[in-house]
Amino acid sequence: MKQIRFGLKIGAHDLEIKMNKVRKFLEAGHKVKLTIFYRGRELAHKEIGFKLADKVIADFGDTIVVDQAPQFAGKQLNFVVRGSGKSSAPKAEQGE
Repeated sequence: MKQIRFGLKIGAHDLEIKMNKVRKFLEAGHKVKLTIFYRGRELAHKEIGFKLADKVIADFGDTIVVDQAPQFAGKQLNFVVRGSGKSSAPKAEQGE
């Protein structure tokens, strides 16, 4: 199992880079544990982390299966995903 960590205030480009890394792990057959960590007063806005987790899951679409739903523990929001066996759209076009 691989793990990727990022903060609640991650920028769009930084998130894209992390998601590409997750995609590579999934293609290699690994499960990936994604952790969103909170700092200080960010704990007062737990819903922002759940929205970010939902966005990450939605971005992958049908290519992943959520093994463990987003769950808040301590100062972290954790969830586990694995590949569904379906390839993403750009890979399917290359095969034709």
